[in-house]
Amino acid sequence: MATLRQLLILRHAKSSRDDPKLADFNRPLAPRGLKTAPLMGQELVRRGWLPDLALVSPALRTRDTWRLVAAELPEHVPAEFAEELYEAEPAAILARVRQAKATSLIVIGHNPGLQNFVLRLAGAGSDTGVFKKIEAKFPTMALARFTADVDWASLDFGGARLTHFIRPKDLG
Repeated sequence: MATLRQLLILRHAKSSRDDPKLADFNRPLAPRGLKTAPLMGQELVRRGWLPDLALVSPALRTRDTWRLVAAELPEHVPAEFAEELYEAEPAAILARVRQAKATSLIVIGHNPGLQNFVLRLAGAGSDTGVFKKIEAKFPTMALARFTADVDWASLDFGGARLTHFIRPKDLG
């Protein structure tokens, strides 16, 4: 039997749209995002949901989100900045997850791809209340948690249990 694996799907923190000339890829975090990202890192520690590896879109807002989350973790977690995660569709996210060499993985990216990925990945044993909340909205800095009994290379849509959903407003 495969090791129980954990997959954390995190949408980037709130970003700024103050400079209309700035390319989407280069948008920085807004003050609200700078505040909530460390809180999510603290929540991961509090719950013991510590990743072994981070897969991060290379956009500025996702890199900065990871930097602020990672600063709260007790140990260094290596990060891979994956071009294919920038504005990715669910199939591209799944393809990248399948390549991961970690037991506990965090993916940081963008909507609508992340929300659609989460909804498609949820399979038997998933929390239906959590699913319905995510179906309604997957806001910035939202985190969905999955567990899976298969190696990442064998993961398919419908192949993981959606167990938790945390939004910034849930952090207190």
